[in-house]
Amino acid sequence: MNAEQPIPDSAELVWHKSSHSGGDGGECVEVAVTVPTVHVRDSKNVRGPRLSFGVSQWAAFVDFTAGR
Repeated sequence: MNAEQPIPDSAELVWHKSSHSGGDGGECVEVAVTVPTVHVRDSKNVRGPRLSFGVSQWAAFVDFTAGR
């Protein structure tokens, strides 16, 4: 995992908001997937810090949280 410094959005990143994010302004997570990396950010702070994970690291995290 890497913490990225705030950077302007790149045209190649397409962000998707979590279906588990509430519409009331609570915890909101967005992800953008590229071939080598999954980027994660707070949708309320789109210019703020981001986390980045390798695809296999992200898949392991998703499997773990899904209880697989």
